[in-house]
Amino acid sequence: MPNASSPPYAIGTPGQAWGDVERRLWLARQTVQRSYQDDVVTPLWRLFSQNGNPELQACAECFSYGSLDYRAEGLGTYALHAVKSRHWDPTKPFFLVTGGVHGYERSGVLGGLRFLAEKFAHYAERANLLHLVCVSPWSYETINRWNPHAVDPNRAFLPTPAAPEAKNAIDLLNQFDTPLLHIDLHETTDTDASEFRPAKAARDATPLESCDIPDGFYLFADQSRPQPAFQTAIIDAVSRLTHIAPADANGELLGKPLVQPGVIQSFKRPQGICSGWTEARYVTTTEVYPDSPRLTPQLCIEVQLAALCAGFDFVLHSAAKADVSASCS
Repeated sequence: MPNASSPPYAIGTPGQAWGDVERRLWLARQTVQRSYQDDVVTPLWRLFSQNGNPELQACAECFSYGSLDYRAEGLGTYALHAVKSRHWDPTKPFFLVTGGVHGYERSGVLGGLRFLAEKFAHYAERANLLHLVCVSPWSYETINRWNPHAVDPNRAFLPTPAAPEAKNAIDLLNQFDTPLLHIDLHETTDTDASEFRPAKAARDATPLESCDIPDGFYLFADQSRPQPAFQTAIIDAVSRLTHIAPADANGELLGKPLVQPGVIQSFKRPQGICSGWTEARYVTTTEVYPDSPRLTPQLCIEVQLAALCAGFDFVLHSAAKADVSASCS
């Protein structure tokens, strides 16, 4: 519900959607707070350097799948990087991982890097893997949900993408067959309530709805393919590391019904959400809560890694059981 006591957002006129002037004012307020090159690109290339990770190099290749050119906005260009299985085998299942679609969600990016360093080679023995490391690098640097045009890339995975971050990812994914699994790595932070929702309400001239940030980890499933046992496997694994978000007094998280412990869902594709783009059978979005006093930045990364491994293990085990059943029939 709108909060009558909330002051108007710093940009724009209440009741009027933003135009180009307001979007430029918003962009002018953004500052670089961390380095995509230092935090993401350099560690990634280090894994594939001469003195890097030989086990990973034997089974994976790192490549650029496009770039973001924001020089017209007074910004730079950003190369986009992905890692794929070196020896693609059409008899193996295809697993897709995306991180940094919302660039400000740090553990989604760094948790993916940890997966590459420690677990990619293990799973590459049984699956074809594709990992988009940081879909929105400018947003990573400025700790933003939006891109420089005040567009949310995670609402732009549509037939006509409204964000180049989404378009580059879609162009890459269109070169592959449908994955069996897609896990998109995210966080929900306190700034979702203090900054990003107020900014969205001002941008779109819509009421500012109250928002109780869930205290704990949760998953955001796709209502068109919920796969509750898959979601449970991930929740169970993560619960060994951190607390799972409980429902609020209305039995909801962020205004959505809790469909099973730690899981909400919606129809993702019509909203342009990244994990709704493909026809993958097993789909989820992880949501780590980094502002909890019970978590550290390092533990947030470990939670993302645990979620990925649990999801992969569940699908591989399910595929193995299906193969056994088929051979016995």
